[in-house]
Amino acid sequence: MNFKHTLVRKVLTVSLSAVIGFTGLALVQAQPASAATKADNIVKLGKRYLGVKYRFGAPSGSTSSFDCSSFTQYIYGKYGIKLPRVSSSQAKRGYKVAKANLKKGDLVFFSVRTPGKVSHVGVYAGSGKVLHTYGAPGVTYSNMNNSYWKSHYITARRVL
Repeated sequence: MNFKHTLVRKVLTVSLSAVIGFTGLALVQAQPASAATKADNIVKLGKRYLGVKYRFGAPSGSTSSFDCSSFTQYIYGKYGIKLPRVSSSQAKRGYKVAKANLKKGDLVFFSVRTPGKVSHVGVYAGSGKVLHTYGAPGVTYSNMNNSYWKSHYITARRVL
């Protein structure tokens, strides 16, 4: 009887250890990426497209050209954040963030057509820089504090 009792106890101990181990492994793997990690990854992905040409109305999912909102929709979408197709609709997602409290990965919105109305979007990349696409440079970084972008800034939204 003693041998059977010892064997059963060992089998149960090994089995229970395996279950606990696999459960712990599943919990570690199930942890979502932090917002900061997602933001870094989104900016890093966007950076891979530096120089890709700007084309107003570029189709969703295309990487041969982008307009501002197809660019943000694409790079955020690769990390599971679904954004509408146009900048004015993207400006209604997430929650409003004060310019002084911007974090990497926040969407920043500008008025480039009708004064006071959102018509351009980019990704705040940190250190006063926005990663976006417009005109001849295509996908590029711009300083949000230069006179043009500073005077056309409208709002920011946090979607991460």
